[in-house]
Amino acid sequence: MQTDPQLTLYGTQACHLCEEASSLLALLAGNGVQAREQDITNSADSAELMARYQLRIPVLRREDTGAELDWPFTLPQLMEWLGDVLAEEG
Repeated sequence: MQTDPQLTLYGTQACHLCEEASSLLALLAGNGVQAREQDITNSADSAELMARYQLRIPVLRREDTGAELDWPFTLPQLMEWLGDVLAEEG
């Protein structure tokens, strides 16, 4: 069985859209879907992250494939994007 992909949710602390994206991810936690949250303003590489994501947050990134899903996304869109992962869960 393949291990779950590493997911990173890029955003900021004061971003209500980021909170919405995090809430959608929480709905899939029972299926083993978890994401590390990364504040693009508060890290060692924040200049690079700001340049890349500032106008796009929240952005969900699959570290196994490099695929990124930009906001807005719905729960069905998120499930489709993670389809190979969810299919393995049963």
